[in-house]
Amino acid sequence: MVLKNVFRSTLLGLRTWSVFSGARQGKTVLPVSQCRFYANWTLTGICKRDETLLNQPVRQYARPSRKKQEFPSQLQDLHTSMLKHEYASIPLAQSVDDVVKKLLTLELANHREKLQLKEEQLIAKVRRDENDRSSTEVKVAILTARIRNFQEHLHKHPKDKANKRWMLMAIDRRKKQLKLLRMTRYDSFEKVCQELGITYTFPPEYYRRVTRRWLAKKAFCNKVFQEVQKQKAEQREKQRAAEAKGKEPTSSTEPQGAVA
Repeated sequence: MVLKNVFRSTLLGLRTWSVFSGARQGKTVLPVSQCRFYANWTLTGICKRDETLLNQPVRQYARPSRKKQEFPSQLQDLHTSMLKHEYASIPLAQSVDDVVKKLLTLELANHREKLQLKEEQLIAKVRRDENDRSSTEVKVAILTARIRNFQEHLHKHPKDKANKRWMLMAIDRRKKQLKLLRMTRYDSFEKVCQELGITYTFPPEYYRRVTRRWLAKKAFCNKVFQEVQKQKAEQREKQRAAEAKGKEPTSSTEPQGAVA
């Protein structure tokens, strides 16, 4: 089908070119048989060129595609038969028919409702009592669920800068909450880290953003410091040599001869 279309377009082009060129130059127009001959000759050249291109060895310019590793989702342990958070405390929700139960369970729930249920599960692990909704442990649990949700989203969409910014802000807030909890209630701090699977690392005493200018300046300062230390060492050696030379005992003077 493709060759037929190419043949028709080539034939039409040759016929049109011959008509316009002949009319402009005052010559006779090429007959259709001659146009067909030129078209067949053109198609033969195109097919030969395609065959030569196909017979050439393929050069491996393209990079092999890399498959992304699967990121474990924190919502995997939520079964579809679980009730939503707002209906979990209602006993009548267990005895409804199947159609209504689908609306009350996680089978037709969206991602936000599933994340809300996961937050409630994490809060139940670390809260101080049943009515606790504002303690530091509860805040850490909520931030942990949101941070893991951001990490899962950024694994699929790594160029989403807005969500990356929100994730970094949530991580900073959780660091402050954990630092406060560690200073005030160390037992609760250990329990929160163990229940939520958080690895707490101590922040460095001094940290600075590494840039090329900062690295060059640091290397130059280190070189200047080493040269200054060499000069000071040479001065100390000279001073020690001068002190040792000054402490040497002077030679005793010769006794004066008897007066003749």
